[in-house]
Formats: sequence, C-alpha cells, structure tokens
Amino acid sequence: MTAKLTFEPLYNKPVSVLFSRKMYLYRMARFLLLTALVLIAFTSMAQDRPKPDTLEIGGVTIIRDNDPDAIPGDTRKGLLKKLSSRTRPRKIKTQWATLDIGVSNYVDNTDYTSAEAKGYATDNVNAEWLDVKPFKSRNVNIWVVTQQFDLISHYVNFQYGLGLELNNYHYKQPIRYEAQTPAVANAPVIYLDETLNGTYKKDKLAADYITAPIMLNFNLTPYRLYPFEISAGISAGYLYSARNKFITSDEGKGKTRGDFDMRPWKLSYIAEVNLGVIRLYGSYALKSMYRRGLDITPYNFGIRIKPVEIFGKLETN
Repeated sequence: MTAKLTFEPLYNKPVSVLFSRKMYLYRMARFLLLTALVLIAFTSMAQDRPKPDTLEIGGVTIIRDNDPDAIPGDTRKGLLKKLSSRTRPRKIKTQWATLDIGVSNYVDNTDYTSAEAKGYATDNVNAEWLDVKPFKSRNVNIWVVTQQFDLISHYVNFQYGLGLELNNYHYKQPIRYEAQTPAVANAPVIYLDETLNGTYKKDKLAADYITAPIMLNFNLTPYRLYPFEISAGISAGYLYSARNKFITSDEGKGKTRGDFDMRPWKLSYIAEVNLGVIRLYGSYALKSMYRRGLDITPYNFGIRIKPVEIFGKLETN
C-alpha cells in the first residue's frame, strides 16, 4: 500500500488562517529583534567599563578599580578622636579653668538634746531643722590652675592646684542665721522662722572657700588619649564668704552675712576617677563645718570638666 502525499495550495486556505500565521511570524521576528538589541547594549556597556588593574605582590593580590564613576567610601570623621588613640604624656602638664559641677550635702551627727546644740540653735532645735534638699544643694568648684608632675614613668604623678570651692545648702525648713557680734559671745545663731502665714521660696546657706588640693595620681594607661586614672589626697580651704540667702512672702529677697561660728579652715579627703570619657570627683571633710553646737560634716561629689583636655580630644583633621 502506497501513501500518497498531497499539498494544498495556500491560495486554497481561508483568508483568516493566512492572516493569523503572518501575525505570529511578525511577533516572533519583533521579539527576536528586541532580544538581540538588548544583548548588544549590555555587551557594549561591559566593553566600555574600564577593567580593574590587578597586581600581585608576595602572594597578595591588589585590585584597583579604574571606574571614574565609582563612589568613594565615606571618609568623614567623628567629632572626637577614637578611643584607641595614643598620646605622648608630658613631664609637667598644666590645666586651666577646670570646672566641677556636683552636689553638696553633709552627714549630721549632732546630738540635738545637748546643751551645746540648744545653745547654738535655741531650745526648740531638732534634726529636721537642718535637713537639706539633696539635689538642689549644689557644689561648683572653679580650679583656676592645676598641674601634674611626673614621678615614675607617667604611671605615678603628683597633682596640685588652686581654686574656689562654692557650696550651697538649700534647707527644707525656714531657718534663719543671725550675724554674730563681739558684744554677745556664743549667742544663738540659728532660729526657726515661725511667722504666721509666711512662706519661703528659697532658704540656703552659701559657704565659699579658697582651696588648694594636693593628690597622688595613678595612671594605668598613660599613653592612651582616654586613660584610666585614680587620684587621692587632701585639700585645705579657707572660708572667705558665708551668707544666708532667702526669699520670703512677706520680706522678699534677703541676705545675712557672717561667719556664723563656722570653722575658718576646712580640711578634706579628696579623690578623682578618670574613666577615659568622663571624670568624677568627691570630697569629704575631716571635721564638722561648725566650731560649736553642731556636728555636721560636709561632702561633695560630681563631674569634673577640663576644657584643655576636651579640646585635645577633638578631631581636627
């Protein structure tokens, strides 16, 4: 049996079939043309991009990108130098205008039933009279100049200086100080203001000293820009000004000056800790701040700011 192949002429096909085949061929040709154009475009871009230079040195491959449009890395620096920065310490280091900002307070060991306490602050005195507002009682020290002298390879140093120690004790109760006169010895100094319907907006004792500190400094990382240091010593201060300042509803602003039988000299244990990015200080007096009647030992603590040191840590390049 023989198979017979027959071919039907295209002109015998319906017009709709012929038109659909032509459209299919046209679409295929357009798709292939677009694909070719895209491939040509990508190939041209790859050829135009400069190839990086490659260099081998001692088994290490160094590649340099020659692309002029490449975006360089961010080379901006921070405000402060890095924590790992190094420094070369000096034999003698001088600091000007060091500032302490902290809190003033005291430890009250007064026996308010004793005749001495009643003689200083009338018979009605009690422990609540001299309670202070803890975070409103502030200490500000202005060290005009301080110096550090190297003793042992910058690990052990001797520090000394001179400045002003300003203490403000804000009271919770409306107590008032009386200025002492030579005519009346050991007269009461403190009394409670019990004015009817009187209120106090402010009531504080300000005690200011000219103070000279000396300390032994131990620097555990002397060649770092942000070192870890511990310092301890003593300070001697002379009371050059004492005053009781108040603002009342009936009197307005007022001030009483005098020494109030306070000790003219103040000796204190002092300490400082440098944690690299922050300095902390503290002081604790050896004796009561009053010569008679009250057994009140003041102390201070806070943050120490050294402008010269801060400027040395700024990124300048």
